[in-house]
Amino acid sequence: MDYQATTPVDPRVFEAMRPYFCELFGNPASKSHSYGWRAEDAVEKARRQVAELIGAQPKEIVFTSGATESNNLAIKGVVDGYADRGNHVITVATEHKGVLDVCKHLKNAEVTILPVSIDGLIDLDQLRAAITDRTVLISVMIANNEIGVLQNVREIGKIAKERGVLMHSDGTQGAGKIPVDVIADNIDLLSMSGHKIYGPKGVGALYVRSRDPRVKLAEQMNGGGHEHGMRSGTLNVPGIVGLGEACAIAKAEMAEESKRTAALRDRLREKLMAELDQVYVNGSIEHRLPNNLNMSFACVDSESLLMGIHDVAVSSGSACSSATVEPTHVLKALNIGPERALSAIRFGIGRFTTQEEVDYVAGRVIEAVRKLRELSPVYEMSRARE
Repeated sequence: MDYQATTPVDPRVFEAMRPYFCELFGNPASKSHSYGWRAEDAVEKARRQVAELIGAQPKEIVFTSGATESNNLAIKGVVDGYADRGNHVITVATEHKGVLDVCKHLKNAEVTILPVSIDGLIDLDQLRAAITDRTVLISVMIANNEIGVLQNVREIGKIAKERGVLMHSDGTQGAGKIPVDVIADNIDLLSMSGHKIYGPKGVGALYVRSRDPRVKLAEQMNGGGHEHGMRSGTLNVPGIVGLGEACAIAKAEMAEESKRTAALRDRLREKLMAELDQVYVNGSIEHRLPNNLNMSFACVDSESLLMGIHDVAVSSGSACSSATVEPTHVLKALNIGPERALSAIRFGIGRFTTQEEVDYVAGRVIEAVRKLRELSPVYEMSRARE
């Protein structure tokens, strides 16, 4: 129940990858023999599959080691490549650390971090007001990895285009789960990762728009000039083949899969809320990934709840650091208060989740919450005030 963290490799993806480990082991940069040619053909097929998922052209896909590298290449590449035009970047307080930490380490750049409302959405008027004549990039994720909230990237991209600013989106959680069209959504750069969509770990992609406008990126990894000179390094052929196959499966099955996972997500939420009081959903219900549920259970510490359901894989809304439990930066940004933030649990429904598993998890959570609340004088006081 933690499919936002990672996904298993789909057996169909694994079978597509298998030949490229031992039999078809060529280097796609080897241009003088059939081993290299066959590897190159496999890479180019995968490039087409990735492009088709997001409405891009194959030549606009750059293969990387994952979304973190893609984010680094996109953000640093734009800041370096457009230094003559400006040095201002706009992002959001709930972005993944793979964006926020990149922005924190930018040299000679000014970064504006926009707040979000309690539903996790940004205020588009605040975005408009934040843009200056020195702004070169807006980076806003499609879907949040903790609370599943979907930002209005199409409108954000439209605002960016009207002001002549490039739009980057961390699409790690969104691409392959909801429809993404980089042209209609006005996205200039999009980051993706294989292991979030039933592909292998250690491989990802960056979409880089080639026209209207043509995005120029400053190379961040120097070497042999691979990937149109944007990302040097020998290509991970089995991983790339797996990413391509995962994208093809997602494109074919997304509509049905989204409907199924949303139904399971709603079933879990309804069961929990029917049996437990003082339970809250964090982030917008309307603008949300179909497979994400982030809930707080009042008067229950999330770490204690995790131990109470140790046979279930879920993640906590809090992180332990130096023996001090702190809410994550995402939950802090929602301004829901420390007590609610420290009682948050993220549930991730996936391709292989069954209704029986959802019912089992609901029962385990209800049982554990009730036991923990029996030991909580704070809960008894809150009940008395009702």
